[in-house]
Amino acid sequence: MFKQYQAQCEQFISENMKTDLAHDLLHVKRVVKLATLIAEDEQAELNVVLPAAWLHDCVSYPKNHPLRSQSSLHAADKAIVFLRSLDYPQQYLLAIHHAISAHSVSGEIQATSLEAKIVQDADRLDALGAIGVARCIQVSSQLQRPLYSEVDPFSDVRSLDDQQFTLDHFYKKLLRLKDAMNTRLGRSIATQRGQFIENYLQQLATEI
Repeated sequence: MFKQYQAQCEQFISENMKTDLAHDLLHVKRVVKLATLIAEDEQAELNVVLPAAWLHDCVSYPKNHPLRSQSSLHAADKAIVFLRSLDYPQQYLLAIHHAISAHSVSGEIQATSLEAKIVQDADRLDALGAIGVARCIQVSSQLQRPLYSEVDPFSDVRSLDDQQFTLDHFYKKLLRLKDAMNTRLGRSIATQRGQFIENYLQQLATEI
């Protein structure tokens, strides 16, 4: 059923994404692809998962914005207004709102439905692996943060501070995501992608 709404959702998100380089239409399409794979594996309701995946970043404040933690909630509200304008079936709207609201780490809203857990997993998986490394560096470059601390690159002595150094974000957030996955397939993909990041960091250590 959702297929008839997909083109409109894609157009809407492409017009409404105004944030950092790592949160663009390509990111959305990757999340949709991952969410579809996991939803099919879990036999979840695609009429909830797919619109939530497409619209999850229709509001996304920059990393250093004071309203950053409210991005997902504001996105959920905006998405529902849009879906109502399309006469999207009413019975799915509450579940879609929750799935979008709960997808963000910074929002700290617990995902309670299977569909919300799937969208959350899909979004977090895009922060891991080769694409995760690239996206992290993209955002940090925009914020003009150096790659690492010259004195203590891997935070052996000092406390982690990903507001100051890009490398710290891998340890403070990204490598912890694989332990926060909700679904079987999400955990499997996260393990593989997490290993890639660990290999990257080991290689980086030999070069600096």
